[in-house]
Amino acid sequence: MKTRILTAALAMFSVVSFAQKKEIKRAGKAVDKGEYQEAKNYLQQAEAKLANADEDEKADYYLYKGYALVGTGENVPTADLMAAAEAMKKAKELGHDEVQQGMDAVSNALVNSAIADQNAQKFGEASQKLEASYRMNNRDTVYLYYAASNAVNSQNYDEALRYYTELQDLGFTGEETLYLAVNKETGEEERMASKEQRDLFVKSGSYTNPRDEKAESKEGEIAKNIALIYIEKGENEKAVAAMERAKEANPNDASLMQAEADMYYRMGDMNKYREILEEVVRQNPNDATLYYNMGVSSAQLGENDRAIEYYKKAIELDPEMHNARINIAFVILSKEAPLVEEMNKLGMSKADQKKYDELAEERQGIYREALPHLEKVMVNDPDNVEAARTMMNIYYQLNNTAKAEEMKEKVAQLEANASATPKQ
Repeated sequence: MKTRILTAALAMFSVVSFAQKKEIKRAGKAVDKGEYQEAKNYLQQAEAKLANADEDEKADYYLYKGYALVGTGENVPTADLMAAAEAMKKAKELGHDEVQQGMDAVSNALVNSAIADQNAQKFGEASQKLEASYRMNNRDTVYLYYAASNAVNSQNYDEALRYYTELQDLGFTGEETLYLAVNKETGEEERMASKEQRDLFVKSGSYTNPRDEKAESKEGEIAKNIALIYIEKGENEKAVAAMERAKEANPNDASLMQAEADMYYRMGDMNKYREILEEVVRQNPNDATLYYNMGVSSAQLGENDRAIEYYKKAIELDPEMHNARINIAFVILSKEAPLVEEMNKLGMSKADQKKYDELAEERQGIYREALPHLEKVMVNDPDNVEAARTMMNIYYQLNNTAKAEEMKEKVAQLEANASATPKQ
């Protein structure tokens, strides 16, 4: 009796195994035909008996499941994309020899969906998908970098910190050569996957103007973001330690020094901020932005004359740096506040009235000193509403009513244009 029961059980196992194998094969054929829902139905039937399958059958099951879930790759629900990624990873772990193409298909779908999420400002979902794409093969490190950026934008600082720290541990720099060419049909410059692909498209005549571009290192940015996240979390000591770690590997990296300066700026240590920037400027004496930043820090430290010197140097290097001209005007106008305070304290005596008139004239001189810098901004940047509004107020203070009314109309027109422009 026992022998017959065992024989019956073995026979049933063979039937179940055969049926399961048949369902997995049918799922594969459905995938090949693009009939993804039908493939899902077959896979669902096979799933209950998957424990009895051999390794090859399981590998096929997970491969087809990944394909079925991702389908055409368009408008795929997030849950299905994540499940497809997990299925492909399992197929790879089981040694399927045709899994790479499937992994690439799922990875592309994840990245494209992440781009759509990012454009829709769904930064959390974009970050999740980009990380999943990276985890599939731990090869495309740049996806982890973009996952971190989206995590920051979604204010998920713990996740961003985890990604950035992992990137540092991996030695990720982001340095690469970009292979670019112009699409004849669209007129847009596009990035190609490789030099060979770019050159092939150019040779075919569909693309023109090939060029290579070197992507800058992202080490400084990553170190800065780690430090800023720690600052956001109120952990300043960890922020400094993270920056020191990055500097040990790249002690003379200008981008890291700039990041360190930014860190101290966020921490409110303006003296340290300026000290570092001065060293960066010494190493990069022709960088207008650095001089502009030095002007900002000097102004915040109350060193107005030094701030103006830095702003003027920035303008000398970059005459189009209109913000530097505006800031010079604001530094000059900042001299007004103590004068007004002193004027308000004066009484009605003859001596006080005389002092009041002297201070009033000095105040007018401040307006006249600031005005030419703003006028230069409006010549080169006539749509600068900030400069126009400040000029309007100065003209009123100088009792130049005609000019003031002219600038008032200008400000109103600029504001109207701004409100009428659709927001991106």
